[in-house]
Amino acid sequence: MTKEEIFTELKAVLVKSFMLDEEDITLDADLYADLDFDSIDAIDLAAKIHSVTGKQLKPEQFKGVRTIGDAVDVIDQLMN
Repeated sequence: MTKEEIFTELKAVLVKSFMLDEEDITLDADLYADLDFDSIDAIDLAAKIHSVTGKQLKPEQFKGVRTIGDAVDVIDQLMN
């Protein structure tokens, strides 16, 4: 998967599972400040990533994720 494909898939998950507006989801969007995520949402997102990729995220891998772009990078590393 390319980073663009990961972003597209992640955007679809965020819209469907977290009821976010698609236009709010950009690579620079901050999960906490811009998209109103809390720690429970972050755990839910990690679970969704697991269900899509089949790969388990370690908490330390997700710890530094602040933006959608960060999440795409972590997923890219996980997949490759």
